[in-house]
Amino acid sequence: MTLPDTDTPSLYAAREPVFPRRVKGAFRTLKWWIMAVTLGIYYITPWLRWDRGPNLPDQAVLVDIANRRFFFFMIEIWPHEFYFVAGLLIMAGLGLFLFTSAAGRVWCGYACPQTVWTDLFILVERWVEGDRNARIRLHRQPWNWEKLVKNGIKWWIWLAIGLATGGAWIFYFTDAPTLLRDLVTGHAHPVAYITMLILTFTTFFFGGFAREQICIYACPWPRIQAAMVDEDTLTIGYRDWRGEPRGKQNVEGNGDCIDCMACVNVCPMGIDIRDGQQMACITCGLCIDACNDVMDKIGKPRDLIGYLALTDEVRERAGEPAKSVWAHVFRPRTVMYTVLWAGVGIGLIVALFLRSPIDMNVTPVRNPTYVTLSDGSIRNAYELRLRNKGGEDSQFTIAVTSEEPVTLSLEGADGLTVNVPANETTTQRIYLTAAAGSEAATEDRTDVRIWVEQQGTTNRVHHDTVFNGKEDDDE
Repeated sequence: MTLPDTDTPSLYAAREPVFPRRVKGAFRTLKWWIMAVTLGIYYITPWLRWDRGPNLPDQAVLVDIANRRFFFFMIEIWPHEFYFVAGLLIMAGLGLFLFTSAAGRVWCGYACPQTVWTDLFILVERWVEGDRNARIRLHRQPWNWEKLVKNGIKWWIWLAIGLATGGAWIFYFTDAPTLLRDLVTGHAHPVAYITMLILTFTTFFFGGFAREQICIYACPWPRIQAAMVDEDTLTIGYRDWRGEPRGKQNVEGNGDCIDCMACVNVCPMGIDIRDGQQMACITCGLCIDACNDVMDKIGKPRDLIGYLALTDEVRERAGEPAKSVWAHVFRPRTVMYTVLWAGVGIGLIVALFLRSPIDMNVTPVRNPTYVTLSDGSIRNAYELRLRNKGGEDSQFTIAVTSEEPVTLSLEGADGLTVNVPANETTTQRIYLTAAAGSEAATEDRTDVRIWVEQQGTTNRVHHDTVFNGKEDDDE
């Protein structure tokens, strides 16, 4: 029996908690604004109202799974129009490629939900426990009354944020005020409670405890981004040719970096940007704010740490000025992404305005292909599906046009009008009949056009099909 080698190092390292220090500056202010706007949109949107009429929901943004529709203010998307959603997802992907190729992981650093909620949780942690040094001291001390009380307050606030997060999510799928009342009174569907519970505790765990581990180990984007960046991509870097060797201020031969560790202490990922580009860096810019603050205090030029591209590094090392920001942003790669992104967006807008106000479909009944009536006339049957996209019941008039005369009739109706309830689909069997001996009755195929007009409006659509004559046994 072979005993295990006790000297073999473990491949697993326990997580070292990161306690970022509070910092002020342009990038921190930008992150506060983005956090406020994104969280405001997320929490407030389900409560916005939009009047669509008496028979339609008045929630501005609603994913109505029960009735298989998606409402976004004045836009209503039906299941057969899912290509609009697919187009929006394509635009989101292209937008991510565009911003990453231009400015690195700005999505990760500013707008990713993991980043936004982690920032919020850190704000709560700092409010309850104090800044970096106080939090480190509290973390290292044994469990006592102070540690128990402060962690308890912090965790309860985190749970409240998680509960609001899960609650806001389910409000997007049904009427928010009604669901809130049902949740409070205990009459909501179990799925609502289960979803809230899952989202509450995932938010609590991801934002409170996992934090940077989600970005480093769970998220695939740090690996994918390598294909999106090139030598002209703006990303955060340390100008070591200016900062090295590190050491005390005003000592001959030392660089501008005084090794104060300010950039490390404010980093939410716990990395040292001076070690070069790292997968864990989310380019949030907080190290820039911290370093600029120190440079101001010691009277050195700003941007020892800043946004720069690899091409800028080569130029600055040679004593040449860096390219302008716009030269990095507008280059063939980003222009291509912009054109593709805009093309998909324009296509969706055009499709949105060109879509038919009446949704209809005509399917010939092929068994049998035609029927010979007692007077020798030939009759074809069709299944007509009509969807009423309006919020009120509506009458639809059906007509037919063709080069050869055919007559139209509706099964179970005296006239040529069909009533379709609001927001519903109706199937109506219709018949086209050609008189005995007519060209339509004896020709293999006759082109016909079936028209549908919504009464009281100018909405009118058509569907082209064929009439099968007597000699055509197979369409």
